[in-house]
Amino acid sequence: MAHLVDQVRGPTKAEQTSWKNSLPRLAEDLVEAGLGQVEMLIESQFLDLSRADVVLAGIDHDGRDTYVAVELKRWRSAKLCDDDPDHVRVPNLKSNPKHPLVQVRGYCDRLISLAGPLHGEADRIGGVAYLHNAEESAVIDLFHLAVDEHTRIFTQSTRGAFIEYLRIRFSPKPGKDAADRLLKGSEGPAKPLMLYASDVVKKRDHFVLSTEQQVAYNQVMNAVEDARRARLRRVVVVTGGPGSGKSAVALQLLSDLGARGITASIATGSQSFTQSLRRFAGGGNGRPQQLFQYFNSFVEDKGPRQTVLLCDEAHRLRATSRLHFSQKHLETGRPQIEELVNAAYVPVFLLDEHQVVRPDEIGSLAAIRGYADAEGLAFTHVHLSEQFRCGGSDLYDRWVRDLLGLPLNGPARTPGVWPGDKRFGVTLAGTPAEMEAILHEKMRMGYSARISAGFCWPWSKPVDGRLVPDIRINGWERPWNVKGERKVGNAPTQSYWALAEGGFDQVGCIYTAQGFEFDWAGVIIGPDLVARSGRLRTERNGNCDPKVSARSVDDPKFDLLVRNTYKVLLTRGLAGVVIYAVDDETREFLATLIK
Repeated sequence: MAHLVDQVRGPTKAEQTSWKNSLPRLAEDLVEAGLGQVEMLIESQFLDLSRADVVLAGIDHDGRDTYVAVELKRWRSAKLCDDDPDHVRVPNLKSNPKHPLVQVRGYCDRLISLAGPLHGEADRIGGVAYLHNAEESAVIDLFHLAVDEHTRIFTQSTRGAFIEYLRIRFSPKPGKDAADRLLKGSEGPAKPLMLYASDVVKKRDHFVLSTEQQVAYNQVMNAVEDARRARLRRVVVVTGGPGSGKSAVALQLLSDLGARGITASIATGSQSFTQSLRRFAGGGNGRPQQLFQYFNSFVEDKGPRQTVLLCDEAHRLRATSRLHFSQKHLETGRPQIEELVNAAYVPVFLLDEHQVVRPDEIGSLAAIRGYADAEGLAFTHVHLSEQFRCGGSDLYDRWVRDLLGLPLNGPARTPGVWPGDKRFGVTLAGTPAEMEAILHEKMRMGYSARISAGFCWPWSKPVDGRLVPDIRINGWERPWNVKGERKVGNAPTQSYWALAEGGFDQVGCIYTAQGFEFDWAGVIIGPDLVARSGRLRTERNGNCDPKVSARSVDDPKFDLLVRNTYKVLLTRGLAGVVIYAVDDETREFLATLIK
């Protein structure tokens, strides 16, 4: 129990009672089945996996690794909810919990998609709900979802059948190596968002949404039904930190709405992000420009032209839309929020206020709520608190916020020592060359990687068809990524730096890195953020971003924009980050925190 309490942060009394009562029952059944060497992975959390009670790991009768996700319930009886077959009514419980087979299917889907050793082979994972205190007749309602090997259900009265099921799934061979392979495999290179986006939009795959993400998804779908039935309009805001799944929700909604014939599109304020969505997710779709648009694409709209508009990266909203000089005559001067809200019956804004990195970006929960209230529109807010980037490490996300003095709630805390988390690697490099060497080795192992930096060096135009190595640090020099949509030599265009071949040879800035993710992120902290007296402080004279360092930007705003910039850059990694600081004292300070 002490080990479990330590492993699972803040377990409830109900969870601890469940462990005491349910885990021994499952262990006894394994022993009685002659499977005492099968491994029980208890409350293990994989990179996109809500905690399953137990994942059994062992070897099947053909010598292959095999796994069974088990949801343990102490209920003595349960019935389906009349209005929601995915939830059940249990005596003495105040709320209606999710159907255990819905939970189990979710675990199986996530394991198949995320765990390397399974190679996507669905038959190597089983899913079981084990109601070990219930008679079958008392939970017969729940059996309607038991349709395949990922949704088996056993009870106290079918314990013999459960033991036989275990004997069929597993041989008596030790499962320790299979468990190790599963844990190690789930930590391998993750599928980048853009590849997921391509498969989702083309209906080849789907995101397995977490419970929180499903709430956001359902809120939008409910608003869509209201709009279709009664032409009711509702503004939805989904907030969450980097890697909380905002884009996953948007893309799954886009796919599912399209499959139902409901008009929907995604808009962003980032050229790189929109162009990448058009290329990777919209390729072959026939209408990528209609599916993926910009915030300033709706200046001419006088009323809803579609049912749903999904505004991703909505922290990048501007006060008003600015168009290319050839279209200046179309600018209305209306607030951009107004243009976007009026473009659809259900406008959805997905944002992270800690990712505002330019002085003219105004996207916030308060601003959007204020506009909806002023117009008398229904308003819904859903917050995603989970973390699926950075190895799913909430610990790293909190550490970065403390390091940068960006508290989520309450006052800023003193930067602390990185305590380590097996799900996410944090490395401090002594030189930029060392950082580059570490990342090259990661790429050799099959991981993706990019280096980005604070905007602390000039950004020159190409000379004689070559990029200028503007970033010069003690003999090490590299160019910024290409500025614009024309390749320079082997360097990809600005929009595709994060994903295309050749991007690793240039250093990305905040405007090309924001919205993207890599397995390993290299981050160069420039002279605009330095450590003094045990804390990081910003330095205006070390910043070369003409918009951020302009005199019109006051000191508090400058300070926040720089800190937000590094928050974004430090949270691009899926598996790990390598950090290098240009300033000597800052490197020494970080060395006291990153052992």
